[in-house]
Amino acid sequence: MNAQAVLELSDVTITRGQSVLLDRVSWAVHEDDRWVILGPNGAGKTTLLQVASARMHPTSGTATILGQTLGAVDVFELRPRIGLTSAALAERIPKQELVRDVVVSASYAVIGRWREEYEALDHDRAMMLLTWLGVGGLVDRTFGTLSEGERKRVQIARALMTDPELLLLDEPAAGLDLAGREGLLRTLTLVAADSTAPASVLVTHHVEEIPPGFTHVLLLRAGEVVAAGPLDQTLTDDALSEAFGLKLELTRSEDRWTARAR
Repeated sequence: MNAQAVLELSDVTITRGQSVLLDRVSWAVHEDDRWVILGPNGAGKTTLLQVASARMHPTSGTATILGQTLGAVDVFELRPRIGLTSAALAERIPKQELVRDVVVSASYAVIGRWREEYEALDHDRAMMLLTWLGVGGLVDRTFGTLSEGERKRVQIARALMTDPELLLLDEPAAGLDLAGREGLLRTLTLVAADSTAPASVLVTHHVEEIPPGFTHVLLLRAGEVVAAGPLDQTLTDDALSEAFGLKLELTRSEDRWTARAR
């Protein structure tokens, strides 16, 4: 039996003034998929994730998320079913917030704990996720004292707190040094390998940041789909070169990729 689609876009176009940010994008993510979206700056990657996270409506076309069509659903009921990490979200987390509260407050879809009441089960789940992602020892630290790599893992724990049906990761390795990137990729490999983890979509500029275990790739250029499909078949020299407008050569070593100009 085929896995159910958790995200389905049909001819989705996004325009802002005279600019076309996405141009007739059709794409489907199924519940067992682990997708990476690749493309240069301005390709439309973050815009696509804004649609997928129910934070932007198509100008034309249809976007169906978790069985609900944007424009015909209360997005405030839909968004808690979607886990999201992004730089914009991280900037809104108070620096003085305890790590435990950064994660547990996702239960109420709020940033910055105030007077909400949480059950022991909520705290237990937050602790379980932090421990699983290798940052359980930071539970009593404040968010502002963490390294960039530690913050990324805490954000992933927060994104998973509500047991979402779709996990969206917008450039999670951005700003990390080599050690931080490799540590994060180990974390994302764990998530990808977990059969109970939700369908996942990761945005990046770099093939070096594709975690082992990811199954599919979508290549974008100037808001248009260059290629989409299973990672092993779709990520080729020609497709990557077309997406980035530069002749590129891919190298694969086990489950990791690198690219350089020809």
